[in-house]
Amino acid sequence: MNNQVLCFGEVLWDTFPEGEKPGGAPLNVAAHLKQQGINSILASRLGRDKSGDDLCIYLKEINLFSELIQFDDALPTCTVTVMLDPGQQASYTIPYPVSWDRIQPDEPLIKIAKNASVIVFGSLVCRDKVSKETLTGLLKSKALKVFDVNIRAPHFEMNNLKSLGGMSDVIKMNSEELDMLAGTELAHLTEKEKILFISDFLGCKTICITRGGAGALVYMNNQFYEHPGYKVEVVDTVGAGDAFLATFITGILTSQTPDLILGNACAIGAFVASSRGANPDYDQSRISAIRAKVC
Repeated sequence: MNNQVLCFGEVLWDTFPEGEKPGGAPLNVAAHLKQQGINSILASRLGRDKSGDDLCIYLKEINLFSELIQFDDALPTCTVTVMLDPGQQASYTIPYPVSWDRIQPDEPLIKIAKNASVIVFGSLVCRDKVSKETLTGLLKSKALKVFDVNIRAPHFEMNNLKSLGGMSDVIKMNSEELDMLAGTELAHLTEKEKILFISDFLGCKTICITRGGAGALVYMNNQFYEHPGYKVEVVDTVGAGDAFLATFITGILTSQTPDLILGNACAIGAFVASSRGANPDYDQSRISAIRAKVC
């Protein structure tokens, strides 16, 4: 497959009570795309420190290290503290500034972006003007632009979200992020009415809403499609949305029907939620068992 997906943004260590795991939404999406046979490439920036060295080793192991990984002499590699509530829902403490806040528009990155089939990006990397301006330049590409809203309070501004959404062809967010983006003035609308309003306001024709254990809803081809999700015992939710998004992108690139895309994305998202960490190796027997447990 010749399609190349550029995943732009944060790479970091997620710190759980039992230890650290590599993470960051762009890394997670790129890693899942690799497992699904899609040519993905990761653009980020690491510190010149042991944490950065260890992430380089990991990226090489999973074939995601490339010339698009930059290094910062002043800022550290990012380490995030992950807290799980009783329902295993994750919250994050993210330091600032860190190395991926200063991703530079160097020649290799600009060249890849011009030729990419898809560019995937999130809101977190736009908290600093340096990485934000780099991304804005890359989005002049003719690639399909996929925006993972991925709000991490307090690291966002509503005007940024709307600006990024207006540059996007596909927007993926969860139900809470939909409500935040819609605002109190649209609180009286139904979920689908909010999606239609945002689609029209931002000019984005494909909007996907993940609902956690309740599946997902997508507005695509001027129609709504829904999936109820799959029943699993949640270990942690870290990376489940990223796995969903990667599978959604795979579905688009392989011309799957919207119903099939949603079913596959919900299954892989559920598999990750029932595993520890964001990037477990795919276990096809477990994934097949999950598909048999539709909510």
